[in-house]
Amino acid sequence: MSRRGPKHFAKLAFVLADTDELADTDLFHFRDRILAANPGDELLTLWRRKLTAWDFEQSPKWAVTEPRTSERRTEVYDKLAFGTDLRKALDAAVPVHKEAGPVTISREFQPWYTREQAANRSFYWTSYERLLRRKGWSDAAVSSLDEASHAVVERLADPTRDDAYGARGLVVGYVQSGKTANFTGVTAKAIDAGYRLVIVLGGTLNLLRGQTQRRLDMELIGQENILGAADPNDPDALVDIDYQDDEDWPAKFVSFGGRPSVLGAFDIERLTSRDRDYMTLERGISALEFEKSDRTRPLYDPANLHTARARVMVVKKNKSVLEKLVKDLKKIGPILGETPTLIIDDESDQASVNTTDPKKWEDGKVTRTAINGQISKLLNLLPRAQYVGYTATPFANVFIDPGDEEDLFPRDFLISLPRPTEYMGVQDFHDLDSTEEGDGEAEKKHVRGIHDSTGDRLQEALDAFVLSGALKLYRADHGVPSGPFRHHTMLVHESVRMVEHAALARRISAMWDNAAYTGPEGHTRLASLFDKDFYAYAKGSLPTPATYGELKPYVSEARRLINKGGTPVIVVNGDSERDYAQPDLDFDRTPNVWKILVGGTKLSRGFTVEGLTITYYRRTTKQADTLMQMGRWFGFRPGYRDLVRLYIGREESLGRGRNAKTVDLYEAFEAICRDEELFRGELARYAALVDGHPQVTPAQIPPLVAQHLSWVKPSARNKMFNAELVEIRSPGKPIEPAAYPQDPQMTGRNTDRWKSVLAALGGTQTTCVLPPDASSPLSRSFQAATAVIPHTRLLSVLSSLEWEEGNVLAPHLTYLSQLDGRLARVDDWLVIAPQRAQRNRIEATVLDKGPFSLFRRSRQSNKLSFGRISGLEHRQYAQRLIDQPGEVPAGNNALGPHRGVVLLYPVIDAQQDDEVRTVAASGTAAPEKVIMAFTVVPPKSAIDSKRQLVRFRTRDSSRPEAVIVDAF
Repeated sequence: MSRRGPKHFAKLAFVLADTDELADTDLFHFRDRILAANPGDELLTLWRRKLTAWDFEQSPKWAVTEPRTSERRTEVYDKLAFGTDLRKALDAAVPVHKEAGPVTISREFQPWYTREQAANRSFYWTSYERLLRRKGWSDAAVSSLDEASHAVVERLADPTRDDAYGARGLVVGYVQSGKTANFTGVTAKAIDAGYRLVIVLGGTLNLLRGQTQRRLDMELIGQENILGAADPNDPDALVDIDYQDDEDWPAKFVSFGGRPSVLGAFDIERLTSRDRDYMTLERGISALEFEKSDRTRPLYDPANLHTARARVMVVKKNKSVLEKLVKDLKKIGPILGETPTLIIDDESDQASVNTTDPKKWEDGKVTRTAINGQISKLLNLLPRAQYVGYTATPFANVFIDPGDEEDLFPRDFLISLPRPTEYMGVQDFHDLDSTEEGDGEAEKKHVRGIHDSTGDRLQEALDAFVLSGALKLYRADHGVPSGPFRHHTMLVHESVRMVEHAALARRISAMWDNAAYTGPEGHTRLASLFDKDFYAYAKGSLPTPATYGELKPYVSEARRLINKGGTPVIVVNGDSERDYAQPDLDFDRTPNVWKILVGGTKLSRGFTVEGLTITYYRRTTKQADTLMQMGRWFGFRPGYRDLVRLYIGREESLGRGRNAKTVDLYEAFEAICRDEELFRGELARYAALVDGHPQVTPAQIPPLVAQHLSWVKPSARNKMFNAELVEIRSPGKPIEPAAYPQDPQMTGRNTDRWKSVLAALGGTQTTCVLPPDASSPLSRSFQAATAVIPHTRLLSVLSSLEWEEGNVLAPHLTYLSQLDGRLARVDDWLVIAPQRAQRNRIEATVLDKGPFSLFRRSRQSNKLSFGRISGLEHRQYAQRLIDQPGEVPAGNNALGPHRGVVLLYPVIDAQQDDEVRTVAASGTAAPEKVIMAFTVVPPKSAIDSKRQLVRFRTRDSSRPEAVIVDAF
């Protein structure tokens, strides 16, 4: 059962057993053993790992099915020649993991890093994999990381190739979602494959750089490489050796059982350490003089490459540090041109990006910012250097402003990592599918808005911090693993001004001293908050006391831990390293950090706040990536995700004087999250290969995303995207424009163009029923007006609509216009105009047709676009009609293979229902007040046999690889 794929198991077992004949009874015994196995059984563990690895493997030579599907598992069983009973037993023991995998957008590349090659040279990866399993990673998590890191390495240049090539790539993760684990895996696989110089750009502060260095040392480089020739049993030999004061040394640091070079692999030499950033090559130039077995051949020749030591450095993104590194490398000489190098840029949208204004470049000469300039020099010095950026903000300038073609644009690949299992992210705090008024479930559970009417709620947030700490202690006492409760923190972020941080810290300390947590007043307050909040939303599968009285004994211990050292508050701000060197803030060396952290920008990027449970956030910012990085409340919260609370400003002031306005930070954050989710969805939609070739390359992603996000565009006015989006095909998928004109006259003309469709809808009512499914155990229904219209009529309406910022529908119209039989055939469309629930219904006629139910939607801040047009249940009903046309009752409007669905909404741009009532006061809604918003879902059959979903045209055909070209 090698990584080459599953083979006929009984035959393989027969050969290995050296018996006289095959026996079916052996497989029956195997089945019985699986059925009787406990979760820790060694045989079951082996099969769980193998099946999961085969399930996850991307595009293996042995398989024709898609990964993470029941079809892939069936193919595996077929190749193993397993019978029905054994398949059922294994499926019960090892269910197929169907969550999404990494999404890859890539140029075509020359395959070199096969699974066979990866298995043959896997010393450091195998060690890293074992460590992850010891840490409790599941087989699915390990296999997912394996596939994602393999996808990166296989797109780097072959380290043994004769001609030098430097790939450029970008890996997009989620805020605090484990990106470091991915680039550690990439580094392990890359050095196994032959990369011999690894430069990790790890943050802008020593603390952040040191965190990354420690992580790589602990999980990849290992004890033997850190010790070198030093005897671990000789105290004198350990002087100046890293980590002798670290409580995790040596137990949690990976060990190979001997020097890797003695075990048949190669050693790693560290050119930086936990406390020492790159200053100069400590052994002079000789530190980068790679040993060669055959001096007549270049270093990248396999005869030399696989015996040479690897060099690893973790370098701070600091101008002087990088200048020293560049200066030293210039002294090395020709060997640099022979050295396969990997540059990992953590938080690649910070400092690395060239943010100078192209409009100010003189004579077309690029002017670079300091860090960007040094990175560019590094890449020029190292022609075999591969650059891989890691970010959680996919709209970083490194992605959206690719005008500098020699810069860091990910021209070769862009990989979007999946949302990890148990990760607490956007969907846990925002109900992105909700369109109706009122709080959604996610908001009710975790979000506590700060309004003018509520006061600042800071005391309540402090009480929540104490309560959640007490609940962690209670759970630890009742069988929940206490490891994740080692640290318990609260983050308070109101301002970027350091003087305000100090004042806020004093205020919090005073509130803490007067909170009376050991007296009747404090207990009364905590009991009330427990009953109405924490008990109400506690997770049923975790131990939670039924009354505050049961929790009360743990409150005093929580208070003691928080107040340890005499103060509950730590101020973390500024660029000074001393702010981050406080013992109470050292999550690695301090046994328990139970503190309230008051800070600013420096707490928002790269710095991991361990145990974060309560966040108090009121800082306004105009920068989307800055606001996204403030999402420290995202992350892994094992055993306490139900206790996480976000106190966030809903009516905060931004600006002064006449420019002042009120901002809802929760809604602003949600708008950014919607953009990010849309971006990820676009990548996933077009990642599939067509005839073995990519539909979309990284260079085509900006104009593709710009269809939905108009602000994605080249920054220079005289530049334009070289790839022009011509057509988007959406068989079985919704087409839902979000941006509609604000101009009343244009809106009125658009409404008038729907008149014939509104006339067809008049007077017809249908009950649309959704049966119980995974999203709800109950049946749901809604009333709607319905009509069937010819394809030609819908196409005529859509083609005539006006748009304010270019025709966002144009690439979709190119597709829809071909559904007359040229590409595929659609005869007609079922138009559904839903009604709101009776208690919220506001009706009016439109163009003397109807009446129709008017829907309230509000535009996102400073944008033409609405957050979501179609209601969740309406969208689910339409999609069910498309996916299962014979199973959903649709009256006389049943769907066949050549009928699509249109959801049609008369929308009023309003914040409150009273504004909608004003529009409908006379019973007639003026056309200029009604936005006819729609969702079009073509049938699944509306595609040709090639199934290509997107088509581009190159503006400058002489430069097909160029991302940006001069405007004509």
